[in-house]
Amino acid sequence: MKHSHLIALKTAAWIACLYPFAYLVWGAFTNHLGIDQTATIAFTTGLATLRLLLITLAISPLRRLSPRLAWLIQFRRLFGLFAFFYGTLHLLTYVGLYANFDVHGMIVDIEKRRFITMGMAAWLLMVPLAATSTSWSIRKLGGRNWNRLHMLIYAAAVCGMIHYWWQVKTGVLTPLHMTIVLAALLLARPVMAWLKRRKERTVA
Repeated sequence: MKHSHLIALKTAAWIACLYPFAYLVWGAFTNHLGIDQTATIAFTTGLATLRLLLITLAISPLRRLSPRLAWLIQFRRLFGLFAFFYGTLHLLTYVGLYANFDVHGMIVDIEKRRFITMGMAAWLLMVPLAATSTSWSIRKLGGRNWNRLHMLIYAAAVCGMIHYWWQVKTGVLTPLHMTIVLAALLLARPVMAWLKRRKERTVA
């Protein structure tokens, strides 16, 4: 891919990633976030987190499908860090706007409200991913160990999806399409590994 095309794509990716944040900032200043502004902020940041996690997870399978898509690897860190960014905003929305920084109240919530427990687990799983997203971390940990650590993204995505399901009312199927996408991405890795082994045995 030409360098100019890559720059254009990265610019578009940045704009797309920043759109939910810009929407919330604009809505806050113009009072267009609806009656329950806190709920709007929580939903928007949570949805952005899950979408970006799914996009990040989709990059490796897409690269393996075709050598022409190898350039996608240059976007994985960007999408992953933005997922952590929105996940952190989602957490801060709960801590600051719902719990009012009441530590005791938050501890009670984590113990009694399972969707909050699962959401907290998802964010904690993303922390080491964001902390080791630098080239220095890859060199320090070694490629194999770094890859093993970053398998946590699958667990984070699963916890995030469960958090979503447990938060919506019974009978609401809004998370279903994203769950199907996540299931496909979870299956893609072992299936593609099996196909690769089968091809190697055939060639041998």
